[in-house]
Amino acid sequence: MAEDVFKALADPTRRHILDELVDRDGQTLFEICARLVTRHGLTLSRQAISQHLAVLESAGLVRSRRQGRYKFHDLDTEPLERIATRWLRPDGPDEPESTP
Repeated sequence: MAEDVFKALADPTRRHILDELVDRDGQTLFEICARLVTRHGLTLSRQAISQHLAVLESAGLVRSRRQGRYKFHDLDTEPLERIATRWLRPDGPDEPESTP
């Protein structure tokens, strides 16, 4: 799973998408495309952005939900937290720290 997260984060466009979801969670594809154009100058097709979102979703970094006719995309930071915890707290959150 961590491999998928690193692969997803390797692409600058996907990092921009995550930045936009951090700034305002729960956006539609149209909103994400508009923000990428205005804030980052990225003029990718909606299909290309959808493919990037699919990679982020398969890595667990983005969740999508349908509400009526609209599909909203939400950031999920849990996979990033697991990776950070792996190196920041190698003993895990429930295990006591080892003493020298």
